[in-house]
Amino acid sequence: MEFKKIPPVRDQIMKCVRCGKCRSVCPVFEEIRNETAAPRGQVFMVQMLRDGKVKPENKVNERLTNCLLCETCSANCPSGIDVHELNAAARAYIYEQNPSTTKELVFDTLWTRPGLLRTSTRLMWGAQKTGLQKLARNLGLTKLLPGDLSRAEKILTSVPGRSGRSLIKEVNPAQGQKKFRVGYFLGCGTDLLHPNVARATVAVLTRNGCEVIVPQETRCCGQPHIANGKLDTARKLAAHNVKIFNSYDFDYIVTDCASCSAALSHKNMQFLLGGLKIEDQAMAFSDRVMDLTKFLVEVLDIKVPEDPAADKVKVTYHDPCHLANAQGIKKQPRELLNRIPGVELVEMSEANRCCGGSGTYSLTHYDLSMKILDRKMDSAMETGAQILATCCPSCMMQLQHGVNRHKWNCQVKHPIELLEPFYGKNPAEIGG
Repeated sequence: MEFKKIPPVRDQIMKCVRCGKCRSVCPVFEEIRNETAAPRGQVFMVQMLRDGKVKPENKVNERLTNCLLCETCSANCPSGIDVHELNAAARAYIYEQNPSTTKELVFDTLWTRPGLLRTSTRLMWGAQKTGLQKLARNLGLTKLLPGDLSRAEKILTSVPGRSGRSLIKEVNPAQGQKKFRVGYFLGCGTDLLHPNVARATVAVLTRNGCEVIVPQETRCCGQPHIANGKLDTARKLAAHNVKIFNSYDFDYIVTDCASCSAALSHKNMQFLLGGLKIEDQAMAFSDRVMDLTKFLVEVLDIKVPEDPAADKVKVTYHDPCHLANAQGIKKQPRELLNRIPGVELVEMSEANRCCGGSGTYSLTHYDLSMKILDRKMDSAMETGAQILATCCPSCMMQLQHGVNRHKWNCQVKHPIELLEPFYGKNPAEIGG
């Protein structure tokens, strides 16, 4: 679709009244303190691109990609401007004029092929287990990596040996009376970095009367592609997943990843596939998509088995931007945590502050990402919690790096990992 005709670019830019409220909530502007980093500055930049006052060059893209796409500004804009969509559209427009072989390799070849992506992760695990990553770091070889990767590679320090998909079945029958047939959208982050979350998700859903199907043909939700100017690829991935999941008769489509549920949401599907022939199918698909915690609390209304002997544990919760800002889901994860025996939920002062991870952002903007992360960690550590819970694999990776960076004795967990043990069966026994 032509840049000028993309609905947010065509319809929303002139809504900006220059009130500046976005500046007060933007985590990037708080660090950079430059108007070009503020959301309204980004809106002006997109307008100038649209009107031909600035050229679609990489130096413009460098300013646009300072944005986390955390949607804090969009959620707080009095005029209802979807700043993140404007920014994403502009990135794609600039990329079209300045294609990159590296991005083609990563986002079109590697990140569209789940098998190849799992093989790459397996090789990374092997490098860690054999000490090659540490050796390369000690020899200074990691300094040869491009951009911020020489510093950011340390974030990926505990890649698991097996993927989530290898540990769960494709079809998982409901235990007891069947209530729903659920499609589980297993995202890349959960699959490759947090397989125990995948096992726990399937275990809890099946124990609560859900037949859980994990379609083998599932591909990436497209969120990383949107952030990196690959809108066309994101559209293709979205269309593929729509067709795959619509081929089943699912009551609901559930995902434990905030970024995935945001990417699969009605609003994002409209952004990607609105006006195309597949639009109606995409809307039917997205109408069934639901975040795991919301599904457990509002649809299943789960009753957690009581355990008077449960250890008391202090837990604090971080709101993923793609859950709180993009979908308005805040109370359900907290309600779920409060239902878990032994959990004492302690709110941090800035639970809804971005952690600075934002998918690939911490890999491409490491220093800025760490400044944002350090503010988040100060807020989290003040609680004295033993567990830092969140519902996004990207946030989990970033927060774990923060825990290591600050030498804090705390575990980073998805709420489903805290819930599953109370159903009396080890998640390792699921699948086979």
